[in-house]
Amino acid sequence: MAVDATMFQEALVPLALTLLAGLSTGIGSAIALLVKRVHPGFLRLMLGFSAGVMLYVSFTELLGAGIEELGFIGGNIAFFLGIAFIAGIDFFVPHEFLAERLPKPKGGGHSRVLRAGLLTAFGMMIHNFPEGMAVFASALQDPQLGLSLAVAIGIHNIPEGIAVSMPIYSATGNRWYAFRVSFLSGLAEPLGAIIAGLWLLPFLTPQVMGGLLAAVGGLMTFISFDEILPISYHREESNGALTLAHEAIIGIIAGMFVMAISLALF
Repeated sequence: MAVDATMFQEALVPLALTLLAGLSTGIGSAIALLVKRVHPGFLRLMLGFSAGVMLYVSFTELLGAGIEELGFIGGNIAFFLGIAFIAGIDFFVPHEFLAERLPKPKGGGHSRVLRAGLLTAFGMMIHNFPEGMAVFASALQDPQLGLSLAVAIGIHNIPEGIAVSMPIYSATGNRWYAFRVSFLSGLAEPLGAIIAGLWLLPFLTPQVMGGLLAAVGGLMTFISFDEILPISYHREESNGALTLAHEAIIGIIAGMFVMAISLALF
């Protein structure tokens, strides 16, 4: 079945939102290259906010949509299949911020740091791909929900852009090259949305959409616990000890609260 003009028009807003989320990686790239230091407390607050939005939406909207269309068992199966899908990607294509563990070189051309940056960029691309599909599917069902997810994912894409561009710039001394590699890693999200649109739109039914949204909820839940919360929940003291980062907790609660208000109003 071909994608007709009406289906294409319906996909424009989801595609735009996914592009917005992907381009946030470029914001992180620019911050890393133009600003000497981003305050860690603010970054933890924003990451916590992102996790709060995604977790609240996952359990109140996305999983609920799956249960409504597929029943309790079917909706939960789709939810945990979403977790298994992104966990499999995370296992086979790890994307730890390896550059954070490497010493910065005194001069340009440090091959290990460059390799770490490029590997991080590759891992980000693989992980951003299903995120793009998630935003697209959610926005197709409910533009307001899609916007919320796009903002949440966009926020957590900013430090990803920083993680990719900083080591590449440190190794090469080339700001434009570092920005370009980091920026391109974020474009995997709209690419995932395009492929999802080409595959989903011709065969979309309420049951397919419900199952997909529940799977997206599982995907978002895994991303929150595996990627966002671990790097936002603790801070390192001057003596090297890790302590609880209250900024992250405030951000989580604020994200949930804002999401609850927005869902109630819209």
